[in-house]
Amino acid sequence: MQRPQTIQIFLPDGSPRSIKIAELTNRVVKAILIPRNQLENVAKRKEVSNVGLYFLFGESNENAKPMVYIGEAEDCLVRLKQHNREKEFWTHAVVFVSRIGTFTKAHAKYLEYLGVKVAQEVNRYKLENATIPRLPHITESMEADLLDSFDTIKVLLSTLGYPVFESISKKEIAKKELFFINAKGIKAEGDLIDDGFVVFKGSEVALNTVPSCQDYIMNFRERLINDGMLLKNGTRYQLTEDYIFNSPSAAAMVVQGRTANGWIDWKNKKGVTLDELKRK
Repeated sequence: MQRPQTIQIFLPDGSPRSIKIAELTNRVVKAILIPRNQLENVAKRKEVSNVGLYFLFGESNENAKPMVYIGEAEDCLVRLKQHNREKEFWTHAVVFVSRIGTFTKAHAKYLEYLGVKVAQEVNRYKLENATIPRLPHITESMEADLLDSFDTIKVLLSTLGYPVFESISKKEIAKKELFFINAKGIKAEGDLIDDGFVVFKGSEVALNTVPSCQDYIMNFRERLINDGMLLKNGTRYQLTEDYIFNSPSAAAMVVQGRTANGWIDWKNKKGVTLDELKRK
């Protein structure tokens, strides 16, 4: 059950596109969002040199999903500078530290383990970690505190625009009304969510595109195929996992392999369009 919460976001240099510092007002975890080109400036802030958990975010033309790397460090700034030299994909980092300086190496390792584990389960981002961290030994009371800290991390990440740990599975939203495309032997189902339009695992996708199909839709389908998210199944493709499109129309065009208006093509079980239900 989600509950109302208050989040404070501070802009240390006054720019909403630059460094952001986010906190839940009644929690000890602090998030620092850092554009890659601001590493030198953020070095002036002492908290970034603390023990903590960090995330690197980026995208690639080859991958259909956004990308994330999850790590921990005794000095997060030193580690970010190392990644600045060695990793190409990322554009932003988010560092999590304790406002009162209570995180130790053991805390950070447990949060890293939990972060990688949950990110794998949710599967919204392509995880760039080459190795999977092991579960460190911690006390029962420490684990209870860190699970609370992890809940804060999830909220702050989503608030900053990175819903790494927010599940989109059909099971999670089964009580909501679903929408369907059933045309020319293709059956797909999805739902309008906060982040766009999710098409659920198992949905069918047209094997071929029409000659007039736009290039970006054909390229999008190709990325999904290359990532293993579209597998050929007889005379059609099948989606191997839940996938979020930025709009109902983008989802409808990929599914049908042609230009489409998703607000009209997606319908509920009674045949009522998404447009009639959500925009009238």
